[in-house]
Amino acid sequence: MATLIAVNVGMPQDVPWRGRTTHTGIWKRPVAGPRMVRRLNIDGDGQGDLKGHGGPHRAVLVYQSDSYRYWREHLGRDDFVHGQFGENFTVEGLADDEVCIGDRYRIGEALFEVTQPRVTCYRVGLRMDEPRMPALLVAHGRPGFYLKVLTEGVVEAGDEIVRTRTGPEAMTVREIDALLYTSAHPRPQLERALRIPALSPGWKQSMRSLLDDRDTGVSAGNSGLTGVSAAPPPAWQGFRTLEVTRITAESADVFSLVLRARDGSPLPPALPGQFVTVRMWPDPRGAPVVRSYSLSGPPGDGTYRISVKQERHGVGSGHLHRHVALHDTLEVAAPRGDFVLRDTPRPVVLLSAGVGATPVLAMLHHLAATRDTRPVWWIHGARDGGEHPFRQEVRALLAELPAGHCHIAYSRPREADTEGSDYQSAGRVTPELLRSLDLPAEAETYLCGPLAFMDGLTSALAEDGVDPSRIHTEIFGSASAITPGIVPTDRPAPHLPTAPPGPSTGPSVTFARSNLTVPWHAGYGTLLELAEACDVPVRWSCRTGVCHTCETALVAGRVAYRLDPIDPPPKGDVLICCSEPTGDVLLDL
Repeated sequence: MATLIAVNVGMPQDVPWRGRTTHTGIWKRPVAGPRMVRRLNIDGDGQGDLKGHGGPHRAVLVYQSDSYRYWREHLGRDDFVHGQFGENFTVEGLADDEVCIGDRYRIGEALFEVTQPRVTCYRVGLRMDEPRMPALLVAHGRPGFYLKVLTEGVVEAGDEIVRTRTGPEAMTVREIDALLYTSAHPRPQLERALRIPALSPGWKQSMRSLLDDRDTGVSAGNSGLTGVSAAPPPAWQGFRTLEVTRITAESADVFSLVLRARDGSPLPPALPGQFVTVRMWPDPRGAPVVRSYSLSGPPGDGTYRISVKQERHGVGSGHLHRHVALHDTLEVAAPRGDFVLRDTPRPVVLLSAGVGATPVLAMLHHLAATRDTRPVWWIHGARDGGEHPFRQEVRALLAELPAGHCHIAYSRPREADTEGSDYQSAGRVTPELLRSLDLPAEAETYLCGPLAFMDGLTSALAEDGVDPSRIHTEIFGSASAITPGIVPTDRPAPHLPTAPPGPSTGPSVTFARSNLTVPWHAGYGTLLELAEACDVPVRWSCRTGVCHTCETALVAGRVAYRLDPIDPPPKGDVLICCSEPTGDVLLDL
């Protein structure tokens, strides 16, 4: 008979960590006597990061005494106390390779249902004073699991644990944990997982993403962890020299360059919505300038078209505008990016402002070339007709679509601009405007433009009932950081490290989106730690190569892993949390 050995609770607290402060509820301590278990947690307990922990499907975390014994021996430690792994219930029995998702257990007065394995993050390593712990829990098949509270009630250490129902499909915690976190994703197992009603929504979405990739034949990458469908690997590593064959003014401040292979052979096709990275030397004696530009031309025509807004003080755009002529060459990395047109039967909304039209224009090219029969909406905001790029091109493409719709908004139309033909409404593209257009709520929506534009419209679309998983955005600059539990502070713009760990004799690391090149020193430990020392916006959770939150495009160069990932990233990507450069590298950060 399984037994509840200890009930452990703890409220979130601020803990110093690596020069910052993290807000965490990982410190759980055993309590004596009965405790009321409620729908979201146990009386006296709380979670610091409600995005990664807590909620009805993650109300109670369970860990087993057998795993305690295992880790004491494996780590050579004897300092463990109940709650050491952040669990609420320390139990005898209920092993991860025996308990199934959907199993129901009665403990004391309460009834529980198993919903998912523990999602490992850095905080269990913080509590254990063992940074490798998130990876070890997965690699050794001992994650623990979460319970949903079906019937609230009082529990107490010493209560017997009685299974009242076996979960459908009989899929164990260890089995489904390995299905997500390792590289093996067999279709029958994914389908089994999706037939389990009790599996938490987040894990169901991960299983669907992996199944979708199986359907499309994509074998690289782990979309269940990244949330992004895997794409084919980059067509080449590093940079390739391409020739400029056409230069076109698209508006008062946007111009396009068409690039081709120097030998005239067709360039590998890009996915509609992807971008390329360009390396140039405005000062031949100085450091290179690296910029990324979305491809705006028809995918698959053997050439690449980039469209560039000429910024007043832009080093990259200024160099391209003033100094690049026909038949000049540029160093270009292969197309990359996950802001791509999805292959679904749903309607399509292409929503942009300014030069943000470039990636969605490539999508429109693809839709027109295939004469897609779905409803397609093109919605664009510009200042006026003089700053409205691609307008004739867009009209011609929309005319090829059986169900194409268009709405152009000018924020400050000129006298020469005619309402009804040049534009449909005066003002910016706002949530109110979108509501007036009666867009299909089931549509796949693609947004690109200034950050405030995308943030405002993304929130409004979600509030109006659009599924957030069908709202896709492209950001020109650095992506927003993901640093779970870290207390927000005012961070400066990316910069050279203020206190390098010593003189550097190592390679250079370039953060492309942050326009920063930094010398490497082994004292940084990992590329993630170097980025943090430079205040480059980063994304991470486990910091040990498990969760893939930190997965980043490796545009050029090679890395070595200090700690081997549980599931390696696809070719062309890197997990910065556990890698270091073996030569000069360029990261899409």
